[in-house]
Amino acid sequence: MKNAFLISLILVLLTLARPCAAADLTVSIGGTTKQFSTQELLNNPATVTISIPKDAAYGHAMSYQALPLAVLSRGFTLPQGYGLQAVATDGFTADLPAALVLRDPSNKRAVAYLAIEPPDHPWPKLAGKQQTAGPFYVVWLRPALDDIRPEQWPYGVVKISSAPAPQKRWPAMAVDALLPADAPELKGLALFATNCMVCHKINGAGDAEVGPDLNLPKSAVEYFQPKALHQYIRDPASLRAWKAMGMKGFSAEALSDDEIDLIIAYLKYMSQHKQPLK
Repeated sequence: MKNAFLISLILVLLTLARPCAAADLTVSIGGTTKQFSTQELLNNPATVTISIPKDAAYGHAMSYQALPLAVLSRGFTLPQGYGLQAVATDGFTADLPAALVLRDPSNKRAVAYLAIEPPDHPWPKLAGKQQTAGPFYVVWLRPALDDIRPEQWPYGVVKISSAPAPQKRWPAMAVDALLPADAPELKGLALFATNCMVCHKINGAGDAEVGPDLNLPKSAVEYFQPKALHQYIRDPASLRAWKAMGMKGFSAEALSDDEIDLIIAYLKYMSQHKQPLK
């Protein structure tokens, strides 16, 4: 009986010690598509070890083998006015501004890197999840210098592609072009595109499949009181929570109270401008 137990224990330990499976990254920019294996990316001469003082996904300091996204994008032609999208295994889709993503790694401001999970040395599991941030994860050096938001740190990435800016791609999410540049609704649109569209659609506009459409069939402002909606964006679990809950909310560092109010102003505007995609 003891021997049987020891054999079972050894088999479990061997299973836990197995390296994670190598993965492929699809890069599709300007009509050109290429596949890159994990090993190919790790072997790239530009891949270096970087240290992140406060990692957005893990919440503490992390070190990665990472390739500058500007280097990864060489050999592709990004169409004028396009940005980059990072798509994760769970449908999380992050739009990344080309001017920052393609910034040379020698720049002293925010620089984007693709962190590569080594198959023989997997990263720690994410808090409350059964997976790591791999196989690929967009991380930033000096993010505060260019106001990089947590939603611009997509993990579980399997594809990077070029795409027009969200408002150009989906006119159904846009506000009136005659609104002044400092209009709350316009500022709220920009914040919504960066922080909310990674998981949600609005008026059917968006690529993400993680959360519900926030305007159709009913806007969030139609079934939440303003204070409750503000609280829900800040800390969803403070109002209602369940085991499989995906939305974790936003810290004051990620979104200020004023910025949450700007997003709500945009949602109020959109509740009066429902335009389902056909």
